[in-house]
Amino acid sequence: MTYLKSWEEFERAAEKLYLQEPAKVRYSMKYVHNKSILILKMTDDVVCLQFKTEIAQDVRKIDKFINNLLRHMVSKEH
Repeated sequence: MTYLKSWEEFERAAEKLYLQEPAKVRYSMKYVHNKSILILKMTDDVVCLQFKTEIAQDVRKIDKFINNLLRHMVSKEH
């Protein structure tokens, strides 16, 4: 499994992956304290997307992405 280089690339690919088959997609987030790294992973068991960051400012971008993803999940349109 490889990590995507930029946040924008991960965000576009993850949203596309979710919109293709929402029922199969899983999302996880892990913080490694001793390395100060935040790792995000999104998979549908066929495609696995990963992104890691050490930059604290990326947390706002991640929060915005998660809120957008949650809006997709609760909307009536699929």
